[in-house]
Amino acid sequence: MSWKSFYKNNQRNIFGIALLGASFATLYFLLARQGFMVPFTSIPEVLCLTGCPSQQILHVPPTGKELLNYNKSLSQLINSANVKEKTSILIEKSKYRLTVYYNQKPLKSYPVVFGGTPTGDKLQQGDNRTPEGILRIKDLYPHPQWSKFLWLDYPNPQSWRKHFQAKTQGKIAWYQPIGGEVGIHGVPQGADNMIDDRTNWTLGCPSLKNKDVEELYQVVQKGTLVEIVP
Repeated sequence: MSWKSFYKNNQRNIFGIALLGASFATLYFLLARQGFMVPFTSIPEVLCLTGCPSQQILHVPPTGKELLNYNKSLSQLINSANVKEKTSILIEKSKYRLTVYYNQKPLKSYPVVFGGTPTGDKLQQGDNRTPEGILRIKDLYPHPQWSKFLWLDYPNPQSWRKHFQAKTQGKIAWYQPIGGEVGIHGVPQGADNMIDDRTNWTLGCPSLKNKDVEELYQVVQKGTLVEIVP
């Protein structure tokens, strides 16, 4: 049987299969966009088909609970033209401390607050928790309400693995999406006291005083590593 004959005899079936495939792809795209499914391009990494990287602590925290060099500006502490390429961030949730590192050495700490549920790792949308682990800044821009926004790449493959593990263990419902739109930002104008009082007011984002997030904004870039620990 020739291809033309086969196509003519099975035209309706072929069209149905193509339509079903397109419908499935559209549905998958919509579910992924809403945080119910892993983005297609991330599936190999989430399933560790390319190997799961070991998650280990990358920064040595400053000693004690105090803020390091908070009374000094970063320009006083860093004298380098390529500062953004060597900058990384450590956030210690239990100490309400965000520390800027240069070449893996701690330079300056800032007071930081979190969401209404400040302890525990973020597993789903609406849990008001800040994600833990290794993330990166995927974009940064001025924010009309909170000074600056340093958008983090949550959910990343590590986040998806923890999300699905929590579902299989019955910790969260299967219909719950993973959430997103997590970033480091400032506070509403004139509300710096929320940082001093350790008022956990966000939906899960780390929040700094406006002057602090504006200074931090100058030394980070897309791809800057952000480590968040309990």
